[in-house]
Amino acid sequence: MNNPKLLTEFLGTFFLVTIVSFTGNPLAIGVALMVLVYSGGHISGAHYNPAVTFAFYLQKALSKNEAIQYVSAQFLGGVAASIFYALTHPDFFIPKPTGISWFGALAIEVVFTFLLVRTILLVAADTRTKGNQYFGLAIGGALMVAAFAGGPLSGGAFNPAVGVAPLFVAIDSIAANLSLIVLYIVGPLAGGALAYKLNSKNR
Repeated sequence: MNNPKLLTEFLGTFFLVTIVSFTGNPLAIGVALMVLVYSGGHISGAHYNPAVTFAFYLQKALSKNEAIQYVSAQFLGGVAASIFYALTHPDFFIPKPTGISWFGALAIEVVFTFLLVRTILLVAADTRTKGNQYFGLAIGGALMVAAFAGGPLSGGAFNPAVGVAPLFVAIDSIAANLSLIVLYIVGPLAGGALAYKLNSKNR
């Protein structure tokens, strides 16, 4: 990848998915996102999440072509992280709901992705907070809260690169996981779209 923005999105998503899959620890995940946002924000905007990119596209901060490139880099990063996990563990990393219905998991993915994306739009993409130094803390904190509150129930993706990319590495079971693919695409994208919608009314 010769494009520094796309390389940043790839590497950031790689490390985010790696830390999610290796630890499952909300504190580690939140701190990881904070570090990645501070380190890559000035290069690519530090999305690391197709739901975030979708919201920025809806806000016309990215062109259609840029959004497609960002999402492609993010999914490649997620796939690379999932391969890394499979090489260092005896099984595959597959997020999935626990003790809750599919629709319940969908609601959690929508609500907490909304929280994450709305936080990003308010602290990193709003002219009223331009130049602040707390954006990384707020964004990492939002994901940490989401992982603590919703992660044990929905699988805690809040990001299609986290929820879907690993399923394409466990290719033998992909047919059995189609409902998870739908869950981790529709939930986060709907949450991102809702965050954009509310943010656009308040600008």
